[in-house]
Amino acid sequence: MKKLFLFLLLAFSLGISAGAHAGDKVTVFAAASMKDVIEEAAKQFKAAQGAEVTASFAASSVLAKQIEAGAPASIFISADEDWMNYLQERKLISVPSRRIIAGNALVVGTQPGEMGKMPDILATERFAMGDPSNVPAGKYGKAALETLGFWSEVEKNAVFAENVRVALQYVSRGEVNAAIVYASDLAAAQGLEEAYRFPASSHKPILYPAALVGKPSAEAKAFLDFLSSDAGQAIVRAKGFVSAAEAGS
Repeated sequence: MKKLFLFLLLAFSLGISAGAHAGDKVTVFAAASMKDVIEEAAKQFKAAQGAEVTASFAASSVLAKQIEAGAPASIFISADEDWMNYLQERKLISVPSRRIIAGNALVVGTQPGEMGKMPDILATERFAMGDPSNVPAGKYGKAALETLGFWSEVEKNAVFAENVRVALQYVSRGEVNAAIVYASDLAAAQGLEEAYRFPASSHKPILYPAALVGKPSAEAKAFLDFLSSDAGQAIVRAKGFVSAAEAGS
């Protein structure tokens, strides 16, 4: 009996220890366009504070639905306000923690030598963009084209992608002539160039809201604060984004 008691006590102690270490890990669900920022921030955060940060990248709509279904996210970073609002309405995020961590610009990316004028660059060949029905970059792209009066002319050539990274892959593989993407994603792409930059007035400001999810750990709070800090914002700018301050947050 005594041995059994000692065994159970040891198992219980190990369970507490394992749980404590598990709590050190931060799980970030972030829009695909934030991949380079989050990976670099995670590396610097671990070096400074020792906490492990893992991340899942996809379209904001996909991630929001996963969180709604119970996926174990610590932090959600959306590529627009709509999907953050979606989770807030369902009481799945910490409203006081919600903040803007970055901004972006919308551009047309092409292979070198494919420069052209709008709307010719999109009206003559197939081009890729995020699906306007659910992908933030697609919503911004369609809105910008509608504002400029080009959507009806180029819509027939649009190939809808699940996120901006996939849209850029289509261009890289030569499957389409161009892609409407964020400036930060194009900056990270190999061998592609900016053919056109949409006027900021042609679409709503491109903002990246972030918030804690569920009952956040101290490490999750610390990582979100790191993203808002001078060090975190330096990473944001280095990866081709606009800082939160510059985005007007």
